[in-house]
Amino acid sequence: MPTPERIARVTQVLSSRQPDLRVVLEEVTNAHNANAVLRTCDAAGVLEVDVIGSNEAPLPINKAITTRADKWLRVLYHPTTESCLIDLKARGFQVAATSLGPETVPYTALDYARPTAFVFGNESKGVSPKALDLADARIRIPMFGMVQSLNLSVSVGIILYEAIRQRLARGLYDAPRLSPAELERYIDEWLDL
Repeated sequence: MPTPERIARVTQVLSSRQPDLRVVLEEVTNAHNANAVLRTCDAAGVLEVDVIGSNEAPLPINKAITTRADKWLRVLYHPTTESCLIDLKARGFQVAATSLGPETVPYTALDYARPTAFVFGNESKGVSPKALDLADARIRIPMFGMVQSLNLSVSVGIILYEAIRQRLARGLYDAPRLSPAELERYIDEWLDL
């Protein structure tokens, strides 16, 4: 039986979850980095993470790296970029793909109080041309050194915390974003974990 303190903590965390803020990992090949991303997503109040992968097990979970954050997230698997991004767009998400290429805007330029899905590509090739075509915006983190990009989990952290900054300023963490029925369902589910 959960203690009153446990129930209060679960309720508090779920009351801050942002169901309309998503991270999409496209064909990420470094499982260590991807698991670190899950930890960051939990810390940022993300509820669902989308993983696009052609492998049967595109993201093996390493509980030592996630520090068990994976159990507080819904990790959804998609076989193709199209199936994931078209579904998110149909549900009203703006899709922002990270890119080093042309036609990018600074990651701080978008309104992240809107339902937003960030797309991050694999470590060697970045986001696919298909993801870039489907994206509503292409965003970049400014770089001033000799290297062109940051580690995947660092990039996710920087961009997610800009989304947090914007959402905090608009009060989006002040009240539950889940419906009362969803909140109750997740509380029951989490108390069983």
